[in-house]
Amino acid sequence: MSGQWPRSRTPFNCILIVLFSLSLFSGCAIRHPDADGVLSIRIDNTLKRFSSSINGGDAFLTKSEGVLVFPSVVKAGIAFGGEYGEGALLVGDDIVDYYSTAGASFGFQLGAQRKSLVLVFMTDESLFHFQNSSGWKVGVDGSVALLEWGVGEDINSIDISSPVVGFVFDNEGLMYNLTLEGAKFTKLPK
Repeated sequence: MSGQWPRSRTPFNCILIVLFSLSLFSGCAIRHPDADGVLSIRIDNTLKRFSSSINGGDAFLTKSEGVLVFPSVVKAGIAFGGEYGEGALLVGDDIVDYYSTAGASFGFQLGAQRKSLVLVFMTDESLFHFQNSSGWKVGVDGSVALLEWGVGEDINSIDISSPVVGFVFDNEGLMYNLTLEGAKFTKLPK
């Protein structure tokens, strides 16, 4: 048996583990998340898309205490999957901090998907808790309500009791029947 790979550790599995590990650490160099200004432009475009896709979206955002925007979160996998994206927390019209989101999954999956994510903090308390955590995980540190409502209905006509509300978009608009459970948000160095 010497010199052979045990069935549980085929070379293919080892390659996948190495590639996944490298992808996790490839962004570890210390850099400003928006050094070239591209992230700010993408955040603005995502918020414009939010406002145009959701009837009453502008008014809804002005009622919030803060908005966390991820213009592009990429999820990919072959049995093992991972997702990653960078974004920013806005209070008023100002970016106050930069964040990353990351997650891992296991199960039947093949391919890649890109989405945009907007989390709206409706209370001072929820925003304070988020900003003062060292890695905020959905379902552990707080819950996020993903809303569904009728076409053409103004979002401001809905009674929202959750302190944090999430919206997920793709190129075709708002996506429904998704979960953010297990997603982790971590503050990036400035």
